[in-house]
Amino acid sequence: MRIATYNVEWFEDLFDKDNNLVMDQDWSRRYDVKRVDQTTAIAHVMQRVDADIMLIVEAPNIGRTQNTIKALENFTKHFGLRQNAAAMGFANDTHQELAVIYDPLVVSVSHEPQGMISDGSKPAIAPRFDSNFRYDVDLDGNAEVFEFSKPPIELAVKHLASGERFRMIGVHPKSKSTYGANTEKEEIALSIKNRKKQLAQCIWIRQRADEHLANSDPLIILGDFNDGPGFPGCNQMFSRSGVEIVLGYGSDTANHLVEPHADLMRDTDQAWTLSTSRFYISKHHRYQSALLDYVMLSQDLYKSTKAEWRIWHPFDDPECFKDPKMREALLTASDHFPVSVDLNF
Repeated sequence: MRIATYNVEWFEDLFDKDNNLVMDQDWSRRYDVKRVDQTTAIAHVMQRVDADIMLIVEAPNIGRTQNTIKALENFTKHFGLRQNAAAMGFANDTHQELAVIYDPLVVSVSHEPQGMISDGSKPAIAPRFDSNFRYDVDLDGNAEVFEFSKPPIELAVKHLASGERFRMIGVHPKSKSTYGANTEKEEIALSIKNRKKQLAQCIWIRQRADEHLANSDPLIILGDFNDGPGFPGCNQMFSRSGVEIVLGYGSDTANHLVEPHADLMRDTDQAWTLSTSRFYISKHHRYQSALLDYVMLSQDLYKSTKAEWRIWHPFDDPECFKDPKMREALLTASDHFPVSVDLNF
């Protein structure tokens, strides 16, 4: 079976207040892209990736009249996708939900959040993701209280043909962007503040992973981490990136999660430049690429399924590059590209 993660930029802008697709010639929120073109491109990418389960990062909004599940199911029905069922976890107020679409003939999926609810008044190990987490990230003796703006989605998944079961956690931790800073001093302060939030959220996710690993639960953690091994910024202040924390580096190797793209980028002597996203930087009139999206597996799941990963990059993946329709769809649909893993049950 194939599992994928895909951050779809401004997906929610392609639906009206009644969850219906808006496929017209007006501009989408993506630069120089019409709504009909972005919608069609997203569907083409999803059809070609053909995942049995796909995590949608920045899924359509849920609100007073809007509904994430209805919007996604309207989308998959319109384009005849076999992934015609959808599930989501805790709603948030960012207009960027975490949800999955999946093929109900291949897998069963249910949202099963774990952990005790915490108000953050006392330290707690892996509290529920929609509550508060008290932790001393920078080891200055003063614990702070953190919360997710986008609480991770926790799923119990069963592969119907084999009967295999596993846990799946979809994530979108805090961005380290310094948007809103007006001076260099403000930029540094905001960068440190956001970095602490990002790392605290990754520590929180890792604590949940440790619980599943202790229970011998086959585990997948995937999504847009807004981070990567050796990612620049405040790494001189914090010893590990958020991705390395969730993978388990710095702890017992028996409990490490497996992600080959992250492993490659941790090796400072290698010459690879892997990326899952592409952003235009107006200051330099160039595109910046970054490795931000990952699919991490517990070691038992990796070894038993002979897992194979793929980044669906329009230029770096030979099949995508040689297919003009897919290449252009990837560039039109989003500023991120899907990452998938094939599991052989």
